[in-house]
Amino acid sequence: MAEGKPLQRLSAAKHPSANVRVLLVDDDERLLTALERGLRLHGFAVGLARDAGQALGYLESGWPEIVVLDVMLPGMDGLSLCRLVRQRSPVPILMLTALDSVPDRVAGLEAGADDYLVKPFSLDELVARIRALMRRSRSSPLLKNRLSYADLELDMRSWRATRGGEPISLTTREFRLLELFLRHPETVLTREEILAAVWGQEPAVESNVVDVHVANLRQKLEAGGRPRLIKTVRGVGYVLRAGEP
Repeated sequence: MAEGKPLQRLSAAKHPSANVRVLLVDDDERLLTALERGLRLHGFAVGLARDAGQALGYLESGWPEIVVLDVMLPGMDGLSLCRLVRQRSPVPILMLTALDSVPDRVAGLEAGADDYLVKPFSLDELVARIRALMRRSRSSPLLKNRLSYADLELDMRSWRATRGGEPISLTTREFRLLELFLRHPETVLTREEILAAVWGQEPAVESNVVDVHVANLRQKLEAGGRPRLIKTVRGVGYVLRAGEP
């Protein structure tokens, strides 16, 4: 199968923390407001959840890249929510708590948290810990052969695609198409760029081949009523983006 050369526009590197999607889970309105404002000033995209139900709604959409979770929540407590999130997603989790004993920290880490921050804390420390978690997540040797976004994952060694942990059967072309989207998440790709990257110099390619393959890929990714991740940008092309219509 012919492969197109990497497109210069698509290979441009992004700032490592630009628009990282952080989900804050806490029922303290004053703290949520302050943290949201501070994180946005540092360039993060911020979602707010005040209980486990709202947090799980975000997780189901695949929006968060990192979860900042308070231990004390109404209804389901933070530790129980942490365990549930960890069962469903590899998303990094930073626990917030007013409890500073060793058993409390151990309980948070054993529940699946990746880091632990004791209240009160400075915004600078929170930002530093979020960035450290993202660097650790993105540089993990286990992830070098994997591409992921939201609840999608592509294992390049085994040629295995999953969504929410469930395997997806893809053709070779669909796999390459999904690989392209996963390498350039939240980047609008024109039909011409997709055609060049996935089909290369193959002759006699029909003009609507991109639309047909995207439609087939969507059908497989959205099986079981899962939310749409590959969005149409009318008159331009497509974008892999979570949490929007």
